[in-house]
Amino acid sequence: MGRRATGSVHVVRVRSRHTVASGETREYVSPLLRRSFRRPDGTVGKQTVGNLSLLPAEAVYAIEAVLTGKTLIEADAALSLERSLPHGDAALVCAAAGKLGLPGLLGPACRERDLAYALIVSRVLRPKSKLSTLAWWDDTSLGVDLGVAGAGRDEVYAAMDWLGSRQDAIEATLAGRHLREGGMALFDLSSSWVEGRCCELAARGYSRDGRKGTLQIEYGLLTDPEGRPVAIRVFPGNTADPTAFSEAVQLVRERFGLRELTMVGDRGMITSARIEALKDLGGLSWITCLRAPAIAKLAAEDGPLQLSLFDQQDLAEIAHPDYPGERLIACRNPVLAADRARTREELLAATEALLAPLVTAVADGRLAGADQIGLKAGKLINKLKMAKHFDVAITDTSLTLTRRADQITAEAALDGIYVLRTPVPAAQLDAPATVIAYKNLAHVEREFRSLKTDDLDLRPIHHYLADRVRAHVLICMLAAYLTWHLRHALAELTYTDEHPATRENPIAPATRSHSAERKAARHTDDTGAPLHSFRGLLTHMATLTRNTITLSQATFDKIATPTPTQQRAFDLINAPIPLSLK
Repeated sequence: MGRRATGSVHVVRVRSRHTVASGETREYVSPLLRRSFRRPDGTVGKQTVGNLSLLPAEAVYAIEAVLTGKTLIEADAALSLERSLPHGDAALVCAAAGKLGLPGLLGPACRERDLAYALIVSRVLRPKSKLSTLAWWDDTSLGVDLGVAGAGRDEVYAAMDWLGSRQDAIEATLAGRHLREGGMALFDLSSSWVEGRCCELAARGYSRDGRKGTLQIEYGLLTDPEGRPVAIRVFPGNTADPTAFSEAVQLVRERFGLRELTMVGDRGMITSARIEALKDLGGLSWITCLRAPAIAKLAAEDGPLQLSLFDQQDLAEIAHPDYPGERLIACRNPVLAADRARTREELLAATEALLAPLVTAVADGRLAGADQIGLKAGKLINKLKMAKHFDVAITDTSLTLTRRADQITAEAALDGIYVLRTPVPAAQLDAPATVIAYKNLAHVEREFRSLKTDDLDLRPIHHYLADRVRAHVLICMLAAYLTWHLRHALAELTYTDEHPATRENPIAPATRSHSAERKAARHTDDTGAPLHSFRGLLTHMATLTRNTITLSQATFDKIATPTPTQQRAFDLINAPIPLSLK
């Protein structure tokens, strides 16, 4: 410390020792106010002006600061919190997107790319309509940092058109990352309803959302064997599954240039006609399942599918001349068999209950005439798709409903049995691996749930132009690609099963690992920290705010102190918490 000028007043702290009554010696520090002065003979003297020991420490520090020339002002007057923006959720998702190379995947840097990228990230963070998203951008660091806050509706639509024009190139890059020659791809079809009546693609068809009678679109999703979305195609709402599959095959062959690939799809997707077309193309293989009539034919009295096959095992390979060059893998799932038996009995009983009032009305004479009785019975008999299991006898004065016991027994014999068909050699893919490959279609179903309900809220469709609808679905698919990686990276913090149990029996239902069961029971991880759903984790991350602070004349941004969960989330994706998203 430098020498103090004479004539100055300052605070010094003097140490002293005192012996107390118990004989113990204690040390004290006393703050003293002292003045230095120069005597007439030129020497410097010091004078204690006051003892500050009785003052609070804060007061002593304040006196000391004033005496050293500092200016003290009230904290409220010096510090101002100008604005606080949700930041942690956007920072986490953008960091993960950066590691996946998502901005570069979309195309060259431009205004349209910034808007398209913001739409994809926003779909992960807050899946709402485009107009709602535009307003929300003003209230989050995502909109500010990406320069999209204040963007107009026409700008967003132009960005969607730009992104749509880049779809083939984007999907080709994803296919190059995740599909390989000689590998496998999964494909399935879903649908979502459309608001309004002006959409070019809207049509009435089979609704997978259970909304009968509504206009809808359909879209087919292509993934790798682990379920990563690779490509998506939008179709009119009345498109048949095989037609969609044909376009997927064309996409794989012509756009991705893959000549040797195994396509996995369900029985409605890969029909016998589609298989014949695949044979004509050459190179592409398939794994699918037979329909119920084909299975019944195999199970005929002289057929290769006999129940004795399952006495000692749950699966068996069989052959039939109707499927030359193919392997047939018959599987029996006892759990599925019991479920189907229970469901059938419930539906049979429910159908009888539906018709019971009509039977009573005829017996009481309140309804007569075979035509009238048949008309009313016809409206009810197949409401639950059970007409095939009943004999109905109608006269002018009677209505009798009888179960077809032989037919019910024959159907019950095949409960839980399904047969896979594939030309892939056993040396390349044995029977258990083939079953697992087919069951991996559950990954696509999981992505459809993510797209439609759990995460990304693709539906309903509000756009009218076909290209805008396709761009909207593409945005949701790319958001699903990003979400897939986030879910896996952040599994430790959520209820996601981090270490799925290995299936010893591919026929048996999938089971959760012991650690996942423990998570579900305790709602905490092994350290006692609370677990979140994926959406709940993003909500928690949003509480990590970025604050704009003014201190005296200086203004700066500062991130709030992260919670352990927030810090761990960034650790799991191996990224620091950024102050800015740029």
